[in-house]
Amino acid sequence: MKKWMKAMQLALVILASPGWAQVQKTHLAVTPFAALGVDPASTQTAYALLRQELAKSEELTLIAEAQISEALQERTCFETECAVELGRTLSADRVLLCSLNRLGEKVIVQYLLVDVAGVKNLLSDNTTSSTIEDLETVMKRIARCVLTLRPFEESGHVGLITQRETLEPRRKSARKYMGLSFGYLYPQHGYDEADRHFAADLRTGYEMSQFTVGSQLAIQHGFAWNIYGSYLLTDTDVCPYVGGALGFHWVSHENPSHWVYENNQYYEEDRQEGDGFEVRLHAGARFFRTYNFQVLLNLDYAISFNDFDDRAIVLTIGLLR
Repeated sequence: MKKWMKAMQLALVILASPGWAQVQKTHLAVTPFAALGVDPASTQTAYALLRQELAKSEELTLIAEAQISEALQERTCFETECAVELGRTLSADRVLLCSLNRLGEKVIVQYLLVDVAGVKNLLSDNTTSSTIEDLETVMKRIARCVLTLRPFEESGHVGLITQRETLEPRRKSARKYMGLSFGYLYPQHGYDEADRHFAADLRTGYEMSQFTVGSQLAIQHGFAWNIYGSYLLTDTDVCPYVGGALGFHWVSHENPSHWVYENNQYYEEDRQEGDGFEVRLHAGARFFRTYNFQVLLNLDYAISFNDFDDRAIVLTIGLLR
């Protein structure tokens, strides 16, 4: 029994020793950067920064720069096959290849992490450094990508954001316009059975090559507001269009309530509401479309979903700018 206890104690001592507990590290070869349009001093500094960041990890063992240069023999290596061959020569588990290419004021950074034993790419990505100075942040981010095997876009955190990522993304532009229109509303159903009503509206919107999108605030026997969209059929000075709108319309009625006289008193019965959602279909034409102003001729068919089931045709003419 004593012999068994001594054997157990000896085994525990061996397992607890630093040499036994040490986790096996990954041997990584970081090849010198291939550079195009970037000065040698900046290239070498970026390379040194990347190696420095990777050396902080306890999971990696970096192969010496001198060994890598000797194995390369001044060759340029940026392909998987070349990286695998180099890794086998250096007894490396992984090989990291990186290149810097200037494009105007910015530097395109491409990098490739190759698994030597599996003969496959673990990472293949690129990013943009807005300036030479921003390469410091880019190198720290690439080191983080190598350690986590995550794409560059997923490696950012507070204090480690590139200049490019702080910029607003560019968007397509559209021409903004505003205009007033006047005309008449011709009731087809409801609207107190009137022949016609004065109509006016204020339009704002954005015009693209084939579409317009905007909002309309209107006085049309009440008040209306809607969001509309139109498809422009041509790109000439006379431009027909078709489209639709969805919004809200409060229609003014003279007697929205039905009053009944009974037992010497009046009381309200079956009150009807004049407000509700509204759907519109429209067609028309824009004149002088190629100028910085336009004349608008518009025809709407409006259906109001209220208790009066109001429907009308609205014809207006206006000026947009």
